[in-house]
Amino acid sequence: MSTAATLTAEEAWRPSFNPWLIAVVVAMAAFMEVLDTSIANVALPYMAGNLGATTDQSTWVLTSYLVSNAIVLPISGWMAGAFGRKRFFMLCLFIFTVSSLLCGIAPTLGALLFFRVLQGAGGGGLQPMAQAILADTFPPQQRGLAFALYGITAVTAPTIGPTLGGWITFNYSWRWIFFINLPVGIVTLFLIYNFVEDPPYLARIKAAGVKLDYIGLGLLAVGVGCLQIFLDKGQEDDWFGSHFITSLVIISTVSLVMLVIWELRQKAPIIDIRLFKVFNFASSNLMMFTLGIMLFASLVLIPLFLQTLAGYTAETAGLAISAGGVCLLIEMPIMGVLTTKLQARYLIAFGWVCLALAMWYSTKQLELNISFSTSLWLRVEQVFGMGFLFVPITLVAYVGIPAEKNNSVSGMVNFMRNIGSSVGTSIVTTLLARRSQFHQQVLVSHIRYGNPRLFAAVQGLSQRFASAGLDPHSAQAAAYAQIYQTINAQSSAQAYIDTFMALAVGSAIMIFLSFILRRNDPGGGGHVAVE
Repeated sequence: MSTAATLTAEEAWRPSFNPWLIAVVVAMAAFMEVLDTSIANVALPYMAGNLGATTDQSTWVLTSYLVSNAIVLPISGWMAGAFGRKRFFMLCLFIFTVSSLLCGIAPTLGALLFFRVLQGAGGGGLQPMAQAILADTFPPQQRGLAFALYGITAVTAPTIGPTLGGWITFNYSWRWIFFINLPVGIVTLFLIYNFVEDPPYLARIKAAGVKLDYIGLGLLAVGVGCLQIFLDKGQEDDWFGSHFITSLVIISTVSLVMLVIWELRQKAPIIDIRLFKVFNFASSNLMMFTLGIMLFASLVLIPLFLQTLAGYTAETAGLAISAGGVCLLIEMPIMGVLTTKLQARYLIAFGWVCLALAMWYSTKQLELNISFSTSLWLRVEQVFGMGFLFVPITLVAYVGIPAEKNNSVSGMVNFMRNIGSSVGTSIVTTLLARRSQFHQQVLVSHIRYGNPRLFAAVQGLSQRFASAGLDPHSAQAAAYAQIYQTINAQSSAQAYIDTFMALAVGSAIMIFLSFILRRNDPGGGGHVAVE
C-alpha cells in the first residue's frame, strides 16, 4: 500500500465502539488520578500520627507523588509510541491501582513514600493518554465536546479532592482515601481492555521501532524532579536562604538546559522539543501553565482565608468552594458546543477577561466577616472564566499538529498544567508570607507609645477585660494581645488582597496573547482556518 493510501486509511479510521462510551471510560481513569493529587492533603496530620512521623515529614507524601508524576507526564507520548498507547495506558492504570492498595496498607512512612512514588509514576500516564485517546477517537468537529468531558475531570477533581478526603478520613480512616481507587481501577481496566483500541498510525510508529533515549530520560528525571521538590519545599525552607533549595535550583536549571540542547539533536527524542516551534502549541502551553497557576492558587486561597481568618470550619469552607465545581459541570458541555460555533481564540480571550475581572473583584470582597453566600458566589465568579479556557486552550494546542504527534501534545499540555499548579501553590504561600510581614510592619509603625487612639483602645479593652474578672495588669496585657491579634489578622487579609491582585494582573496579560493565536476552523478540531 502506498504512503498516500496509508495516510488516507489512517485519517478515515474510526473506533469500533461508540466514541462517548470510550470517552466515559478514559475520563474515569483520568478523574481518579487527578483526584489523588489533592485528596491526601487534609489527611496528612492523621498519617503522621498513625505512622509515628512529624507533620513536616508527612508532607513528602504529597511531594513524592508529584515528583514521579511530573517526570512521567512529558515522556508519556514517547512511551505510547514505544509500547502502544492502549498497552501503556493499561500498564499505568494497573500500576496506579496496585500501588493505591499498597499505600493503603503501608506500615511505615518510608513504605508509604515509596508506594506513592509508584502511584505517581502510574498516574503520570493516565491524564495525557486519556486526552490523546479522545483526540483520536472523535472526529475534529466533535473534539471540543470530548475535551469538555475531559475538562470536567481535570478541573473539578482537585476541588472535590480535599472535601472528599476530609470526609473519608474523619468518618473512616486515611487509608480509605487510597482503597477507594481499587474498585474504580479494576472496573476501568476491564472496560479499557474491551473498548479502547489504538489507531493505525500508532501501529506504524511502533513497527518502525523507537530507540530509548537514556541520556534524555536521565536529564529529564533529574531536572523535573529537582524542580518539583524546589517548588513544593521552597517556602517551607525559606527559598534561597536554604543551601538545599539553592542546590536544587542549580541542578534543575543545568539539567533542563542540557535536556533541551540534547533533545534538539536527537532524531527520536524522548520529548519532542521541536513542537514548540509551532506558535499555537507554544502559546497554548504557556496559557495552560498560567491556567494551572490560577486554578490551584485560587483553590488554595479561598479555603485558607475562610479557615484562618473568617473562622470557618474545614467542612464549611469546602462547601463554599464546591459551588465552583457545580458551575464547571454545567459550563463545560456548553463550552464544547461553543467551540463548534466560535473560534477558540475568542473564547480564550473572553475567559481571560472574566478571570482577570473575577480576581480583581475578589480584592474588593475579601473581608474578615465575609458571609458564606459571598464566599460561595466569589468562587463561582472565579471558576466561570476558567470554564472558557480549558477546552479552547486544549483545542488550540492541536492546531497545525499532525495526528501522530497527538500523544506528545497531550503529554506536554498536561505537564505544563501540573507544573503550573505547583508554581501557583508556591506563589500563594510565598506572597502570603512576604506581604503579610510587609503589612504588619506598616501597621505596627503607626502604633507608637503616646498615640491617643492606641491609648483609648487599650483603655477600652482593659476595662472590658477587668469587668470580666481580670486584675488590672492582666487586663492591660490581654488588651495589648487583642490589638496584636487584630494587626495580624488585618495584615494577613491585606496579603490575600495583594495575592489576588497579582493573579488578576497575570490573567490580564494573557488576554493579549489570545488574539495573536492562529485561527482554527470552528468545528474543525485541529484544522487551521484560512486567514
